[in-house]
Amino acid sequence: MNSKEIKQVFNRFNGMNIVIIGDVMVDSYMWGRVDRISPEAPIPIVSANKREDRPGGAANVALNVQALGANPILCSVTGDDTHRQLFLELMEEKRLDSSGILADSNRRTTVKTRIISGNQQLIRVDEEVNDKIDRPTEKKLIELIRRLLCSEKIDAVIFEDYDKGVITPSLIGEVRDITADRGILLTADPKKRNFGHYKNLDLFTPNLKELSEGLRMDIERTDLEGIEGGARKLQEANNIRYLLVTLSERGIYLRHDGEGTVVPTEVRDVADVSGAGDTVIAVATACLAAGCSARNMTMVANLAGGQVIEKVGVIPVNKEHLLQETLALFARRSHANL
Repeated sequence: MNSKEIKQVFNRFNGMNIVIIGDVMVDSYMWGRVDRISPEAPIPIVSANKREDRPGGAANVALNVQALGANPILCSVTGDDTHRQLFLELMEEKRLDSSGILADSNRRTTVKTRIISGNQQLIRVDEEVNDKIDRPTEKKLIELIRRLLCSEKIDAVIFEDYDKGVITPSLIGEVRDITADRGILLTADPKKRNFGHYKNLDLFTPNLKELSEGLRMDIERTDLEGIEGGARKLQEANNIRYLLVTLSERGIYLRHDGEGTVVPTEVRDVADVSGAGDTVIAVATACLAAGCSARNMTMVANLAGGQVIEKVGVIPVNKEHLLQETLALFARRSHANL
């Protein structure tokens, strides 16, 4: 792509409607300093001086979609508790539509609390229930999604699976049928429990650990032959059009049209890898919907994932920064090919 084509792709993000289905949560952060050890146990004492709450999980994918200029439509289930109210307030602060967030009094709203000193995460405390949503709630969620997909112009649907129980095999199947009937792109960022149920997708973005666990194979990050074999097995068995396997600092393995290649990452100062997968699926889906080729989609998503790991905490991509990095990368590639 030349600079004009890159800018056209980024402009196409504006006005897209992208549905995100998955587990939502409150990402809570406590920052402080450590200057002594507890007399009660050999653990550091954190003198907290700042606290911040952010919408997380699938809501972070929605924030990334929003940051690209597209319109995110989030569909999920929370508990009917005080943390739900906090989550809805955070959604409102970020100008995200919460009409697709159902409440279930038999569940609790997930909260992940990270305690950080400097740029070092010391501990994380998770408050959650990861049982599958019950059948009545599942039916309500499926009907909500069905009405949405059949009444609005939707460019893509993303499954953002954190294994907290909102996404079920039945829901995956129902949404897959609806999107297939209407020609809507369907993409997924998986976890272990539903891994084998994600079939007939346009895009699938497991990390290497998820690929290994999902296929019950022991694959090392340096084992390119093993990655290739696992990716080929998964793509052929589950009919995946584009498969992206994120490899942390090594980049992203892309497989499509029967061929695979590693797209290396740019050199980064890594502060926190939290949320990088959310960014990759959001940007890759938007690029695919905007008509990018497989390799160009992967390159832009790779840059976006690298951008967010330079910051502490789960944060969305910066569109202008991403555009400038993309322009610079493609300019270097063009110059190298001269």
